[in-house]
Amino acid sequence: MSSLRLQGKVALITGAGSGIGAATAHVFCQQGAAVFLVDTNTQGLASTRQSIEQTVPQARVLCLEADVTDAALASKAVDLCVNAWGCLDILVNNAAMRNYSPAADATAAEWHAIVGVNLVGITHYCHAALPHLRNSGQGSIVNVSSCYAVKGRKGMALYDATKAAQVSLTRSLAFEEAVHGVRVNAVCPGSTLTEFHVARAQKIGKGVDQLKTERKDTSLLGRWASPEEIAWPILWLASSEGSFITGTTLVVDGGLHIV
Repeated sequence: MSSLRLQGKVALITGAGSGIGAATAHVFCQQGAAVFLVDTNTQGLASTRQSIEQTVPQARVLCLEADVTDAALASKAVDLCVNAWGCLDILVNNAAMRNYSPAADATAAEWHAIVGVNLVGITHYCHAALPHLRNSGQGSIVNVSSCYAVKGRKGMALYDATKAAQVSLTRSLAFEEAVHGVRVNAVCPGSTLTEFHVARAQKIGKGVDQLKTERKDTSLLGRWASPEEIAWPILWLASSEGSFITGTTLVVDGGLHIV
C-alpha cells in the first residue's frame, strides 16, 4: 500500500504560478497527485512546473494560462484536466487579487474587479469542477481565504471583505454538496512570505531580511509563515485524512486571530 497521501488523485489549483499555490502544487505532487495548474502568469506557471519536475520524479503536471474571471476558461481548464487524467478529485481555489484603497474611497470599478477575481472566480471553477468532484466519491474543495476574513484591520477593506465572503461561500457549498459526497473547507493564512511580498518590498528598497523583521507583531509566533506551512494544512483538508471535515474554516496564522 502506498504511503503517499494523494496517490491516484487529480487536483486543479488556481493561482499556482507562485506563493501558496505553487507550494501547494509541490506538496500535492510529492504526495502522489497529478496537478493541473492555472494562473495568469505564464512565466510563473512555467517556473512552478519546472521546479516540480526537477524535484519530484514522475510528477504529472499540466498548466493553463487563464484569468479566473473567465468562465469559459474555467470550463476549458477542467475539461483539459479530466481529458488528460480521467477525473478530478480536488479543487484548490487560491487565485486572488489585492486592493489597497480605503473603503470610503474605492470606486465601483475597483469593487467589481476584486469581487470578480476573489469571489466570482471561485464560483466559475466550482461550477465547472463540481460534476467531476461529485463523481469522484471523495471530492474536496479547499478555498484559500485569509485570517483577515475573521479579524479586522484598516486599509484592506476590499480584499478582506471578499475573503470573508469566501468563508461564507465555503459554508453554503458545504451544505449543498454534502449530499453529493463533496467536502468544502477554507484555509485562512496569516502573514506568508511569498514572492509577491518580496517583490513589493524590493520596489521600495527593502531587502528580505528587513522585511522579515516587520511582521514580528502579526503572529504569536513572531514571524512570517513560509508558503509550505500553508500548503500542508491545505493538503490535510484535501486528503482522506480530513474525510469527516466540511464547512470548516482553518485559520493558519500563527495565532494572529486571537491577538
